[in-house]
Amino acid sequence: MTLRVLADSVLADGGVSGAVLAYLPSPARGVWQLGPFPLRAYALCIILGIIVAIWWGERRWRARGGQPGAILDVAMFAVPFGLVGGRLYHVATDWQKYFGAGGHPVDALKIYQGGLGIWGAVLLGGIGAWIGCRVYKIPLPALGDAVAPPILLAQAIGRLGNYFNQELYGRETDLPWGLEIYRRVGDDGQLDMMNGASTGVVEKIVHPTFLYELLWNLLVVVLLVYVDRRFRIGHGRLFALYVAGYCFGRFFVELMRADEATKIAGIRINSFTSALVFLAAIAYFVFATKGRETPEQLQPGTSPRPWPWQLRALRAAAAAAPTEKSSGTGEFEKAGSAADAAETGTSAAELGGHPDGSENGSAKTNSGTAASDKG
Repeated sequence: MTLRVLADSVLADGGVSGAVLAYLPSPARGVWQLGPFPLRAYALCIILGIIVAIWWGERRWRARGGQPGAILDVAMFAVPFGLVGGRLYHVATDWQKYFGAGGHPVDALKIYQGGLGIWGAVLLGGIGAWIGCRVYKIPLPALGDAVAPPILLAQAIGRLGNYFNQELYGRETDLPWGLEIYRRVGDDGQLDMMNGASTGVVEKIVHPTFLYELLWNLLVVVLLVYVDRRFRIGHGRLFALYVAGYCFGRFFVELMRADEATKIAGIRINSFTSALVFLAAIAYFVFATKGRETPEQLQPGTSPRPWPWQLRALRAAAAAAPTEKSSGTGEFEKAGSAADAAETGTSAAELGGHPDGSENGSAKTNSGTAASDKG
C-alpha cells in the first residue's frame, strides 16, 4: 500500500498553505499460506539474522587468526540456547498474557507469533556459547568480541519481524514518520491482528519504536567496528561495549512504548533490566584484562580454560601463550613482554615460567618480587 496522505495543499486567504504529510504504512500481512504451511515473516527475519551473524562472525574470527568453522560449531550450541532463553524471558516478564485471566498457557510455546527477550537470549545464548567453547577448547571472550557486531546486526534484522507482526510500537503520535497500524482479519472474517490480512482500516498512528531500535543498532554496529579496528581491544571488552551500547538505546526506546508490560513502581521491567545490564557491561569493560589475544591463543586447546568465576586464573591465562609439549607435561610458558604481565597483574610464577626465560626461577621468585608482579 502507498503512503497515506493525511494533509494536502489547501487554499487559504487567497494563497496556498499547508504541507503534504505522509505516515509510514505497515505491511498488509505478516503470514502467507503455502498450502498447509504458514510462511511467517517474523521467522524468516530471525533466520536471516542468524545466517548473517554466523557468516560475518566467521569472517571476523578468521581475520583474528581463529580456526575456520569455529563460529558455526559454537553456534550449534548458542543458537538453540539463545532462542529458548529469549522466549523464557518474554514469557516470564509478560506471564499474564499466557497464564493470567483469559490467557492460554500453550501459547507460550508459539514462538512464531513473536516475543523474544534479548536479555534472556544473550544470557542463555552465552551459556550455550560457553559450553561450545569448552567443547572445542577456544577462548570464549575472544569469540564474543568477534561476534559482537554480527549479533547486533542480526538483532536489527530481527526487528523487521516485529514490523510485519505490527508489534513493539510506541505511543500514538502525529509525527510525519508515525506508523500506521492496520486492522487485520482472518479468512473467517474475525479480527486477527497477528495472522490476518489488512482491511485497509487504520486503527491508530504510533511511534515506530521497532525502527528506532533498528537504526540505533546499526549505528552501534558501525561504532563497534570502528573501535575494534582503531583500538584492537580484546578479552571480551568489545562484547561488553555491544551489550552496553544496546542497553543504552533500549532504555530510551522502552520509555516510548505503550503496549502492556510488567512494571515495577510504574516503570517497565525492561527499563530496569536495561539499566542494570548496562552497568554490569561497563564494569566488565573497565575491569577486564586489557590488550588483545594473539592468533596463537585462539587455536583450540592452546591455553588453559579456567572457569568463569576464576578471575585470577582467567587473567593469567590471557597473558600466557602456548609452547610445545615437553616430556608429556604440556606446560605453558609465559607470553609477551614484562609490560604485558604487568598490565594483567600476573606474576611469572603464576604463568609457569620466569622473566629471564629459565625453567627454574624459584630462587629468584622467592627472593623478591619481579618487575612484572607490580601491575
